[in-house]
Amino acid sequence: MKEPPYKFDDRKMRLIGIPLGGILIPMMINFDGFMKLSADFGISVLFSTFITLILWEGNRAIIMRMWQKFPDHNQTTRRVLYESALGLLYVLIISIILNETICKPYFKHNAFLITFRISIVPTIIVYLIYESVYFFESWKMNVRKTESLMREGVQSQLEVLKNQLDPHFLFNSMNTLAALIDDENTDAQDYLERLSDVYRYVLVSRSKNTVTVEEEIAFVDAYVYLNKIRFRDNLQVTKQLSAGTMKQHVTPLSLQMLIENAIKHNVASRKHPLTITISDERDDYLVIENNISEKTILEKSTRVGLQNIINRYSLLSERQVEIIRKNELFTVKIPLLGQVV
Repeated sequence: MKEPPYKFDDRKMRLIGIPLGGILIPMMINFDGFMKLSADFGISVLFSTFITLILWEGNRAIIMRMWQKFPDHNQTTRRVLYESALGLLYVLIISIILNETICKPYFKHNAFLITFRISIVPTIIVYLIYESVYFFESWKMNVRKTESLMREGVQSQLEVLKNQLDPHFLFNSMNTLAALIDDENTDAQDYLERLSDVYRYVLVSRSKNTVTVEEEIAFVDAYVYLNKIRFRDNLQVTKQLSAGTMKQHVTPLSLQMLIENAIKHNVASRKHPLTITISDERDDYLVIENNISEKTILEKSTRVGLQNIINRYSLLSERQVEIIRKNELFTVKIPLLGQVV
């Protein structure tokens, strides 16, 4: 069960609200008794405070439970409907218990309807206060997350395209280069086509929070092709993904960053080939694993790629990115996501 995104510290509100409700309700019912400060009014205040305490704490427990079950901002309608149904049932049960244990034995009359009507008032107030605070606080948190995610996305683009030229100039240059390459030189034509695919994907995906695994894998295939021209069979990338996983979502460029990270920090030679495996784990995680054969001299790195992925996933999922180094294997597990708008 998820933790709600916003934790409401309501201790002061309960300390003030319960006694206040215990006084205000008898005042509205018996204002003359309040003005005279009669003994009956005092008993009514005690009885009303007791009912308010029971209703407040019981409904608060329901609210907290629903916050855990439906924590997301887009689940507000469902959460409120469940709260309303459970709250009404709780008030009904409490009214029956109070009527049978207090009203009938001590006041010698059936006061179920009166008790139920009176009980509804503090219940509605409690739900309005808690849901209003929760709704606006979670909304503000979502706004802050969106802003942070946009900043992380910009950082990701800068990391992948730190030497990017103007896209129109870049693609025009590629078209010109393609025209200059001999038609029989299919390797050069293929390389240029994959290079175009890589840059096109980066430009298209930069405005998205998530892409499908299928889209990201197609981009990774083009990126790996470019690197295999350099490393040939010394670089091996294998995929073991189910059809269901391919429809799930990940953050754009995250797989490419992890593959780039593996190539940047490890030797890929005939003696020490670099093997990278992309697989899934129970449709919950995408697992990227490579053997460790560290370079003695590392390529220049800004060292923000892996941290960028961790930061972006912390904004999109309660599940954390897992990084494991064990038995000469370096493994990164990234959570599979639902689509985030």
